[in-house]
Amino acid sequence: MPSVKNPNRLSKNRLAARAAKAKKANQKRADPAMKNKITKADKTRGARPGLLPTSGPRAAISAKKARKLEKKMGYALKRKMEAEGEAVMKDAPVVEEKAVQEEQDMEIQ
Repeated sequence: MPSVKNPNRLSKNRLAARAAKAKKANQKRADPAMKNKITKADKTRGARPGLLPTSGPRAAISAKKARKLEKKMGYALKRKMEAEGEAVMKDAPVVEEKAVQEEQDMEIQ
């Protein structure tokens, strides 16, 4: 039988050590200086700070794919505007602000 107060739970020292370890890991993960740092595995493959990979999520996008993405983003923006009710009405007559203001003034008098 262990000679401790409560063998069914961790001691305060162990809990404090675990919390400190987690805090240190979180600080490392959130450090902005580490964001641009290249991992050791990538360094062994020849990656350097100025060079982008030829594949994977950080690879440069080709001009053709960039155009396609630009179109897709434009369509998405158009759908969003239509959903919010800001769609451009193509068949509606163009009315100037002054003409509308004059009509409203005439109705009031």
